[in-house]
Amino acid sequence: MVGLIVWLVVGGVCGWLASMVMRTDGQQGVVLNVVVGIIGAVIASFIFGVGINQAITVMTFVYSLIGAIILLAIVNLVRRGSVR
Repeated sequence: MVGLIVWLVVGGVCGWLASMVMRTDGQQGVVLNVVVGIIGAVIASFIFGVGINQAITVMTFVYSLIGAIILLAIVNLVRRGSVR
């Protein structure tokens, strides 16, 4: 149970940081930040081959952040036709 809570917190932080980088922070709330961070971790696991079930380290955090930024870039591309 504690591991799930830690992943939600880390997902929220990754999603929030990615939304700050992509300048979409005003458009999404806390729940969407968590979702973006978790989906970003899944995307990172496919791209970098890092398992989402591994322990949270600096590298898995960075990979999750990169995955969340990629996700937001794809969403911006589909929604607006351009990446900010």
